[in-house]
Amino acid sequence: MNKAVSIFCKIFVAPLVGTLLIKEIKGRENIPNSNFILASNHQSYLDIVACGYVCVPRVFTFIGQVDKGKGIAGMLRDFFYFLGGVIRLNRKEDNSKKQAFNEAVEAINSGSSLVIYPEGTRTKTGEIQQGKWGVAKIFLKTGVPVLPLGINGAFEMLSPSGKVSLKRMIRLKIGQPIYFKEEFEKAQNMSVESEEYKSLCISITDRIMDQIKKLVYEKD
Repeated sequence: MNKAVSIFCKIFVAPLVGTLLIKEIKGRENIPNSNFILASNHQSYLDIVACGYVCVPRVFTFIGQVDKGKGIAGMLRDFFYFLGGVIRLNRKEDNSKKQAFNEAVEAINSGSSLVIYPEGTRTKTGEIQQGKWGVAKIFLKTGVPVLPLGINGAFEMLSPSGKVSLKRMIRLKIGQPIYFKEEFEKAQNMSVESEEYKSLCISITDRIMDQIKKLVYEKD
């Protein structure tokens, strides 16, 4: 989402989202002044709106799937992807995965923040799933801080099964940014095909998911 659209959303859309969807947001003071990778759990399609609410008025983008949704639903998705400058990903095609990865790295290196859901897909049960390595690989190519976000309530408002609630109940908790400076420096001398690099990706992903789980499950 470019700066002009993001500012427009901050002024005109965010107040509406806050009134209709967001019951509580904590940790705004943890958002870095520089760009970042926002890593969140994935409960619902409403997560996209919630993460955008956190990011505006900054320049930011998402990685969004295009391997599901046809007809009117697909057309609406493509329209909003166009408006938001979303990086399109077909999870069934290796070339699409590589292209999405490269576009994400390019966007971050150009100063944009990136929203990503390490689980890769929405939860079917409401519980957090295992994280995938994509977030770690993107971090190791860019070195920007990872900002963990815990979302509660989106599953109850709009679950993957189609159940809808009009009661405002989304709670957002933003954690402290994770810089992974030591891991980033180590990775510069590693082959991306090496077992050492893969282990580093696993370790980074696990730490990110641990922080997201704390934000979602731990009571204040």
